[in-house]
Amino acid sequence: MHAPSIRHHVVIMLLCTAMIPLAAAPFAEATEPQLRNITRLTSDGDNGEAYFSWDDQHLIWQSDRGGYACDKIWTMRIDGTNKRMVSPNHGAHTCSFFFPGNTSIVFASTSHLEGACPRPPDARLTRKYRYTWPLHPHDIYIANADGSGLQRLTTNPKYDAEPIISADGKHIVFGSKREGDLDIYMMNADGSNLKRLTQRVGYDGGPWFSPDGSKIVWRAWYPETKAELETWREWMQHDYIAAVPLDIWVMNADGSDKRRLTANGATNWAPSWHPDGKRIIFSSNMDDWRAERKTYGHNFELYLIRLDGTGLTRLTFNTVFDSFPMFSNDGSKLVFASNRDPDKPRATDIYIADWAAEGAK
Repeated sequence: MHAPSIRHHVVIMLLCTAMIPLAAAPFAEATEPQLRNITRLTSDGDNGEAYFSWDDQHLIWQSDRGGYACDKIWTMRIDGTNKRMVSPNHGAHTCSFFFPGNTSIVFASTSHLEGACPRPPDARLTRKYRYTWPLHPHDIYIANADGSGLQRLTTNPKYDAEPIISADGKHIVFGSKREGDLDIYMMNADGSNLKRLTQRVGYDGGPWFSPDGSKIVWRAWYPETKAELETWREWMQHDYIAAVPLDIWVMNADGSDKRRLTANGATNWAPSWHPDGKRIIFSSNMDDWRAERKTYGHNFELYLIRLDGTGLTRLTFNTVFDSFPMFSNDGSKLVFASNRDPDKPRATDIYIADWAAEGAK
């Protein structure tokens, strides 16, 4: 599934204008030596899932900026200029990514449905939970980088989202509920040759190809008790999920050799790869245990971990939400979403930083 709207501070996921670059601000903590020159790139609405183009010159992200009731897809230069909406004006859009060559994009959309935005789940079912996330019937679309030439790749009446393109441009890995459970699938870039990669009952989502395309990292949770299984089936029946712990997993691109990298009871999610293919960056609330409530809190930080599960390194240190990290393809920069601006504590913006590689190996 797509990464939830960050306005909810996930515990498990508009105007076409050119702007003057946003000046660097003191958004770095003294204890964040791996991140330098942290700069906020957005200042309107809620923003998330900003990902680099393959030449590292542009970002594509989702936002409700401009007063929209649900997210649209936008692109901008990495200095924050030349912001453009590239998705249809109609529907909710999420989980966008550039194709290699940077002339085409992929994203998930509900633009094939009636209504400006999809309806939320029935409140009579969800009110007992502190946080719920709807599984809207998104389909996967491709378009030119400017939004023209829109084509629908999937026509599944259930949830299809979270598409990521392999470095050779030949494959798309994504999350789907097409067979009744949330699983990881892979298909050719034209939508053909669909293959299911996960089979275990539970939540599999947020897949991401390794730089060489040989592996996939993703987040997962699997019910372990009868009560958990019954609850999960209820959520799937009504197309939503509530907060669950999540762990980071890695598998080969053909679905073999599945390995769990984290097992801490927290919400570990939004994984992507360091360009060396040996480390994974992700977001977690593992250091925000609330003893008085016997649960983890909403303080999500960024962490780096080796492919074998060793070398866990915390990268950010604050009391707010940091998530959706991605390294530039040359490894020199890191983009992420955060609530770290004290003047906008409830708004999530996109930040970019220089990466001080020597401090995090």
